[in-house]
Amino acid sequence: MTVDDRALREAMIATARRMNAAGLNQGTSGNLSVRVEGGFLLTPTGMDYDTLVPEDLVLMRFDGSHEGRRRPSSEWQLHRDILAARPETGAVLHAHSMFCTTLACLRRGIPAFHYMISAAGGSDVRCAPYATFGTDALAKSALAALEGRKACLLANHGMLALGRDLAGAFKLAVEVETLAAMYWRALQVGEPVLLDDAEMARVIEKFKTYGQQPGPGEDLKPRGG
Repeated sequence: MTVDDRALREAMIATARRMNAAGLNQGTSGNLSVRVEGGFLLTPTGMDYDTLVPEDLVLMRFDGSHEGRRRPSSEWQLHRDILAARPETGAVLHAHSMFCTTLACLRRGIPAFHYMISAAGGSDVRCAPYATFGTDALAKSALAALEGRKACLLANHGMLALGRDLAGAFKLAVEVETLAAMYWRALQVGEPVLLDDAEMARVIEKFKTYGQQPGPGEDLKPRGG
């Protein structure tokens, strides 16, 4: 194990523990993967995140083979198929978070009730049709729901969030769970008023430069004519 590989494994363990601390997961549910050369690292099946050490993470290859002292998460195919189909994705987070899973059990996605829905890449967060965990059918269902998106719900199961790296996947997962909680609470009073497609298109365009800061010696004044 190289120094860089060990550091990445330690970062994955820290993120997995943050998932529980942030309320995204409970117990040993959920799983996490990060792309590496020749495949991806994946959390093992059925292990408490608090007990994990770097050697417990599993190195998976895209042909389905793996190496390491532990068995991979039962959702290894879900992670593999997403990483294979989405080359821009560096990390995949799967969780059984409370509010996302509540909506998923109702087989409801999250519509454009709030402009921050655009953080997931589009005008809604879809709910993928139900399929048994750990199956090819679930991977296919999730990929369809993720078309043009960076997050989705999985019917009667949980949620998925994709990122360029660990930090990005975790941040998006927290955002989607927060939106699910807001939407669930709004539904207790009535049906929220939804933003229309034109407004969501404007928001998505604005998000392309949201949060960008000037470099040394630069400013954010408009350029050009």
